[in-house]
Amino acid sequence: MINPIEYKPLQSTKLMREAYCETLISAAEKDERIVVLDADLIGSSGMKPFFKKFPERAIQCGIAEANMLGVAAGLSLTGKIPFAHSFAPFVTRRACDQLFVSGAYAKLNIRVLGSDPGITAAYNGGTHMPFEDMAILRAIPDITLLEPCDPTAVSELTRQLAEDGLYGIYYIRMARKNSAAIYTEGEKFTIGKGKILSEGNDVTLFASGIMVTEALSAAAILASEGISARVVDLFTWKPADAELIKESAAKTRAFVTCENHNIYGGLGSAIAEVTARNCPVPIEFVGVEDRFGQVGQESYLRGEYALTAEHIVSAAKKAIARKA
Repeated sequence: MINPIEYKPLQSTKLMREAYCETLISAAEKDERIVVLDADLIGSSGMKPFFKKFPERAIQCGIAEANMLGVAAGLSLTGKIPFAHSFAPFVTRRACDQLFVSGAYAKLNIRVLGSDPGITAAYNGGTHMPFEDMAILRAIPDITLLEPCDPTAVSELTRQLAEDGLYGIYYIRMARKNSAAIYTEGEKFTIGKGKILSEGNDVTLFASGIMVTEALSAAAILASEGISARVVDLFTWKPADAELIKESAAKTRAFVTCENHNIYGGLGSAIAEVTARNCPVPIEFVGVEDRFGQVGQESYLRGEYALTAEHIVSAAKKAIARKA
């Protein structure tokens, strides 16, 4: 458990993509069913070591994401466990029908990695900046949606998808280079269950991905002002951890949702759906306010799209005031 008063953001010595590649290499050494597909981005995804070590189980599909997911579906039908990667907008917006029909509707077993979600696309700009990828996929029946916040989480979740006999369609959105350090090596994660990072009684801050560090920093600011914030890493967006959401509603009676995504259809919507059915509480939404992306440094874009600790602090105070 993190003490907000003592929290200071830390950087990992490992990039997210390095953790992903290393874990898949380790898993592939044990299981010949694991196959990796990429859409002409093995340098970006950090998968060159996998392609070098397992050339017979690495497929370069070119800039053709829809076809790549069709190939992944075919591999699944033969008993393989395919991991397919491209930038998040192209493996979701562009290839949604193939993932829906060839993958989910056919009840196959495919893992999809969408890299550089939201503002982490940075200099690639608006066309490459997906604020809607999770919203698009969240409407697909039986899909599981994940957003890890650091290399430790990436490693453990990838390991589970490769080694634990899980079956179905899984989508991971992941910043390639983000290297925040939240968890220590050996931390355990249960898909479908959130992780409480710090305890509090006045408001709950739900976050995932790059917004976890912002939520923890916001909790530190709030603590300095005498406000007690619970921080939850809700790394599984679907299925959302309904029991933890309900328990948090009973404990703090006010929520702020923090997402590097459009506020429509994303993490905030998933949490609001649970509370509306079970435990209505005031919710403030910190996320992208229905806008397109643009070119810029990630640090600039965090401010431009109101994705900072200061914005979370302001939202938390609004949510707390609404409890009355």
